[in-house]
Amino acid sequence: MNCACPPPASRAHRRIATIAAAALLVAVATACGGASDPAPPTADLSAVRSFEITAQTHVTTPVQYDQSPPVGGDHNPAWQNCGSYTEVVANEMAVHSMEHGAVWIAHDPGLAPDDIRLLRARAAGQTHVLVTPYVGLGQRIVLSAWGKQLSVDKADDPRIAAFVATYQQGSQTPEPGAPCSGAIGEPLQQT
Repeated sequence: MNCACPPPASRAHRRIATIAAAALLVAVATACGGASDPAPPTADLSAVRSFEITAQTHVTTPVQYDQSPPVGGDHNPAWQNCGSYTEVVANEMAVHSMEHGAVWIAHDPGLAPDDIRLLRARAAGQTHVLVTPYVGLGQRIVLSAWGKQLSVDKADDPRIAAFVATYQQGSQTPEPGAPCSGAIGEPLQQT
């Protein structure tokens, strides 16, 4: 009986060639940034509250928001430049940043300095993350995006990274692709 199968030696050579080709593909993908990009963080975001936002008009007057910090609504024509701040920012400008896809990480002004540094590290390298103190927060840390909000107690809570990954320029963003720089404010320089 004639076997159409190759002899065992050539099977081994094919296996080695296949492994080498796979290794080459992994190396090329890594060099091009594909395989080395970290997967988005995963954490349980079931505690995220959702809000229907029915208004988003530019106004030059103060706005009374239903949530504190706000998660959307009418807002100032100028947005707050994304990054980290040591001072409180105007709600109306932060809301405009969220309309552009920003995640606003508001923290109690009395939060420990190490925790504040950790939160600021979340903004480093991100185009649409705003980190600010928030007077009267009533919580340690509140994460807000357009129509979304989550409170956490610790700056190292894995839900922070998952919230940023999910909602920064996320599907809830009214104006995806809009900038979060070139307007109001000078955020801290990240080192």
